Amino acid sequence: MARWRWPIVAVSLACLSAVGCREAGAFDLTGAWAAKADQCSKVFTRTGRARQVGFTTFSNAHGGGFIVEVNRLRSAFGGCTIKARKEDSQTINLVVACAKGVMPSSVQFFLKIVDDNTIKRVFPGVDEVGVEYHRCKS
Repeated sequence: MARWRWPIVAVSLACLSAVGCREAGAFDLTGAWAAKADQCSKVFTRTGRARQVGFTTFSNAHGGGFIVEVNRLRSAFGGCTIKARKEDSQTINLVVACAKGVMPSSVQFFLKIVDDNTIKRVFPGVDEVGVEYHRCKS
């Protein structure tokens, strides 16, 4: 049995040193998401040497969007820290903490997974209302 410990430890350490371990089959939400797939270049821009994704000056005039990083969610108006994430096979529930000025607030997002590149923000109790977002290619 002792000879099997090293591979298990090595895999665990590799997982911990990566961006973060996630459950098998977890949906990859990381990236830039626009309300209209054909408007990605008008909503997002890449700047600087690192070619970081940011928002164009008039991003909201083209439907807007948001950027998800490892533990942050950014919009053209500011950023939030992802405090909790719960996922099942078709939905993602995010709780984010945002600070606008001196008043912090928590916001809950319910996202329905449509496919690998499409999600829909839904509002519980009002199933017919929602906003689709499309993953923008880098």
